[in-house]
Amino acid sequence: MNTTTRSAHWLDALRTRLWPLPALAVALAVVLGMALPALDSAVDGELPDSVTVFLFSGGPEAARAVLQAISGSLITVTSLTFSLTVVTLQLASSQFSPRLLRTFTSDRFVHGTLALFLAAFAFSLTVLRSVRDEGNGNTAFVPEISVTVAYALAMASVVGLVLFLAHLTREIRVETMMRRVNVETQETIDRVFPRDRPAPPPQPFPAEGSFPIRSSSSGFLTSYDQGALLQAAKDAGAVLRIDREPGSSLVQGVPFATAWPVAPGATFTADVREKLTKDINAAVATGYERTNVQDVGFGFRQLVDVAARALSPGINDPTTAVHVIGHLSALLCTLAERNPGPESSVDDDGRVRVVLSLPGLQDFLSLAMDQPRQYGASDPAVAARLLRLLHELAWCDRKGQYRAEIVDHLGRMRNAIGSAHYSAPERKDLMDLADSIAKVILM
Repeated sequence: MNTTTRSAHWLDALRTRLWPLPALAVALAVVLGMALPALDSAVDGELPDSVTVFLFSGGPEAARAVLQAISGSLITVTSLTFSLTVVTLQLASSQFSPRLLRTFTSDRFVHGTLALFLAAFAFSLTVLRSVRDEGNGNTAFVPEISVTVAYALAMASVVGLVLFLAHLTREIRVETMMRRVNVETQETIDRVFPRDRPAPPPQPFPAEGSFPIRSSSSGFLTSYDQGALLQAAKDAGAVLRIDREPGSSLVQGVPFATAWPVAPGATFTADVREKLTKDINAAVATGYERTNVQDVGFGFRQLVDVAARALSPGINDPTTAVHVIGHLSALLCTLAERNPGPESSVDDDGRVRVVLSLPGLQDFLSLAMDQPRQYGASDPAVAARLLRLLHELAWCDRKGQYRAEIVDHLGRMRNAIGSAHYSAPERKDLMDLADSIAKVILM
């Protein structure tokens, strides 16, 4: 995990949680609610009329009524906002895919709206404690600036609620969710497979003296620290191969990597094996769910899940599946120009010391094609869109690197079309389309 990946890992961990920004907003609101009344007390009676005309002008009872109304209504609105968010999450989980929940929990607009509501509530409640009546040796005190700020926050919250409802109705649209997944996956592709990435070099095979590295924890492999892996290999005089891709499930005690001596005929002592195993496990991050940090396939999985759910008999929405296939095609065309596949790290002498297993285009193509073909081949529109995906990928594959994979999936589509229950004209149109794509591939 280099510096960019490490930053992406922490940012992903923060942005997919609802509490950090609202918690920060509440803390700042409490501080401001204590500081502004002190400022009010210091400048009381010294402000010019041109300023005081815009400030709250009521007495202590009026100030308490305003602040109590603001704090009481805002905590109610906050509860409503949380309820609407939970309902949206449930809808997305049942209607589209459970793996789309991350797109909602990472929604900055939702974070900002909750932060505004809670900050206004906390500020009003904090300012309320500073309002004093006259009596018992105390002079009446009304923090005019603070009450005015509380009123402004309440008005901003009203506007925020309207905008939140409008935002929520847009976010639950499947087109919006697919676009967000597409954008996030494009960002992951840029991070894992940057532009002008060279073709993966030949990978070394385990030599004599190799031994498996067992996982010290269970969960999804979310990211590697590539620098730490290279240093561990150098310290042990080893060549290391991570056999699992990001997004793979690791099980404690089950091997996920292989190491062997860099020097022919050498062997590892028990202490070296133990330290190497410990260092490798420390350089590999696991989590209870897949993330977009280094896992390009997670975005494909999210989109394919939406297509599979749309093609289920209970929903029967082939149009959504067709739209999903369009996004998958765009991602595949991007990957066709990035030379996806394993990545190697070399030492100062140019020797390969670490090999990271990263999926190739054939893996992504199978992920994008297999389930939609299995569940949607009986629908002519879905079958035609899958054929056009292969057509578009063939055009983007300018060097012909992936011709064999495209031809293989074209053959699978022909078989699926041949066994599906189409009318004669529908089958002929699809076969003609497949023939035209074959001509493009073989050009």
